[in-house]
Amino acid sequence: MAKQNVWMSVSDLMTGLMVIFLFIAVAYMIQVKENQNVLTDYVETKTKLHDKLVSEFKNDSKKWDMSIGKDLSMRFNNPTVMFAQGSAQLTPEFKSILHEFIPKYLDILINDSLRSHIQEIRIEGHTDNVPYPQLHPQPFIANAILSQQRSLAVLMYIKPMFEKYPANEQRLLEYWFTANGLSYGKALNKDGEYALISKKSKIDKEKSRRVEFRIITTGDEVLENFVKKNNP
Repeated sequence: MAKQNVWMSVSDLMTGLMVIFLFIAVAYMIQVKENQNVLTDYVETKTKLHDKLVSEFKNDSKKWDMSIGKDLSMRFNNPTVMFAQGSAQLTPEFKSILHEFIPKYLDILINDSLRSHIQEIRIEGHTDNVPYPQLHPQPFIANAILSQQRSLAVLMYIKPMFEKYPANEQRLLEYWFTANGLSYGKALNKDGEYALISKKSKIDKEKSRRVEFRIITTGDEVLENFVKKNNP
């Protein structure tokens, strides 16, 4: 009789362990599914927005020397069209480009079904590594000041274009748009790669002097939180 009780105790223990392992397996499968949904939504949102931008601006990109990245950046590449070297004053040519580009860009963002996925639209100013001691003795800080002045000049120029929209959409645009001066931290080499982290680290001064409009989606934030959660 005693032996039977011992066997029943071992049997109950094994049953309990199997139930625990089952719950662990189910929880793991749910987590994997959630992770897949996060990644799928992130990729699909970016792909759809990218394809929409490429389609809408296919006739303008070459004319404006503008490239559209998979990261949802709209990059104006010709530095001589945008600003004089060392200056934050928009050239008449760049004002003309923005006057055409911005209304179309805003209409796409405001009216697209994916607008709820937009977290931020960054106007990024980028420079080369030429020092400007009149702005600051440290070249990186001097160019941070210059690039911030440039991105802010662009924002100030396009802000009146928000006013054609209803008040609630104007507030949305003000929530989205930010001006960001990035100095030469993301300067480019001749191949268009980030020079400071590339094997070909020589900065191409002309390619580096540029302005970009970059869409940050809610998926970027979700993905960042997902990575932090799964890599504590």
